[in-house]
Amino acid sequence: MMKLLDILLLSLAAFFVIIGIYETMTLGIGHAYWLIMMAVLLFFIYTFRKKR
Repeated sequence: MMKLLDILLLSLAAFFVIIGIYETMTLGIGHAYWLIMMAVLLFFIYTFRKKR
């Protein structure tokens, strides 16, 4: 069973991926780098919590 925090982490990671892809297509990877890194960080936190 997923807890609320796990659902929020996964949803935010998906949000940052979608916005990061859009920003990459319009402005370039330089402007979207922080969005992609936030998505990766949130996904790592999510997987760390699931394995623990």
